[in-house]
Amino acid sequence: MTMERPQPYLHPERPGNGAEGPAPLIRNQDFQALWTSRFFAGLGKESGEVAYPLLILLLAGSASQAGVIGAAQVATTMIMAVVGGTLADHVDRRAILLVCDIGRLLLLVAFASILLNGEADVPLVIGVAVTSSALMGISNPVAMAAIKQLVPPSQIASASAQNQIRFFSTTALGAPLAGSLFGLGRAFPFLAEAVCYLLSTALLLRIRRPMQAPRRVGGERWTLRGTVTGFALLTRHPILRPMMCWIIGFNLAFTQTGVFLAIIATANERGASNLLVGVTVSLAGMGGLAGALVAGPVLRAVSPSRIFLFTAWSAPVCALVLAVTPGVLPLGVIVAFVFAAVPCVNAVFYGYVAATVPDHHQGRALGAVTFMALLSQPIGIVGVGLVFDLAGPIPVFVTMAVVSVSAALFTLGTTMRTLPRPEEVAVL
Repeated sequence: MTMERPQPYLHPERPGNGAEGPAPLIRNQDFQALWTSRFFAGLGKESGEVAYPLLILLLAGSASQAGVIGAAQVATTMIMAVVGGTLADHVDRRAILLVCDIGRLLLLVAFASILLNGEADVPLVIGVAVTSSALMGISNPVAMAAIKQLVPPSQIASASAQNQIRFFSTTALGAPLAGSLFGLGRAFPFLAEAVCYLLSTALLLRIRRPMQAPRRVGGERWTLRGTVTGFALLTRHPILRPMMCWIIGFNLAFTQTGVFLAIIATANERGASNLLVGVTVSLAGMGGLAGALVAGPVLRAVSPSRIFLFTAWSAPVCALVLAVTPGVLPLGVIVAFVFAAVPCVNAVFYGYVAATVPDHHQGRALGAVTFMALLSQPIGIVGVGLVFDLAGPIPVFVTMAVVSVSAALFTLGTTMRTLPRPEEVAVL
């Protein structure tokens, strides 16, 4: 694959004639506005990852039903990411993001009102969770595709690393926020989520630069065949293909929602309070945040192959440790160790995508990546709930170890053991 040269005016440069090169990423106001907007949207989404299972456990008292809602959310996000990726390549990206954020804002305000009146039931909760996930699934590849136009090519890696900080900081903050607000009343986490989407909408309106390259005269029309172009790109890519195979297997065992469900259900069985549950899940997210904060230096010092090998083989070891660890808070610490390596893996992977996929295919490629990354997660989430209800926490963690070992075998191939750096792929 070849890299299409972006339009020069779309890349923020230093004031003047541009001879000094691009301004520091921190001074790129459009990118920082998009980043902060997605931070608030992600904070709302992550608080929902804890609030919805807690609400289902309160209404139905079943870990398997809580697992069903988690699986439904992931499956919806997975499918709608393909739709969102296609929209990102054919429709104004700013308009899509605004519609999605405003839609979630109105949805959450209405849902919170119903909860305040005490009229919610399990089908309604599932419906709200799925609808919110659909809008999130559409918006995710759209926002990611916009980065290629808001950031100069030389800063794509730095932008990817900063995005990892955003993702894992919202994971760390969203869980305790939901847990503490849930203690005040079941409607409060969802009101807070609505406020997050309001702030996200306001920040999107501050972005001035176009979020996509100008459309070419006689350009590609929207067809069903064109929708699956992203999958074809992944299939043909000699590096992304084996990496995606490992990611699918890893997510089957260590999907974030599934791990959080295992922690929440185990903590509830051991008599933990809602606040302690939120703090424990937050500890797991803090591992990812710590990894995101050092992702830049790690990527410069450690080869991509070593990053993938460490992540793949540390996961099953940690799963076995989870099976024999008592208490509640230590569970978050152990999961944090696994999650700490994930930001580096993500930064490398998305660096490959940004370097090799032209703008008019960015959305579909990222939509396909999201679909494939989430493909195994619904099975993993439902499996966690079912195994927990049938046998308890220890078999859940042992199963995670077995599955993650199987996934790690993909890292032993020649390609995964000799991965080039993303910048090397870009010049091929």
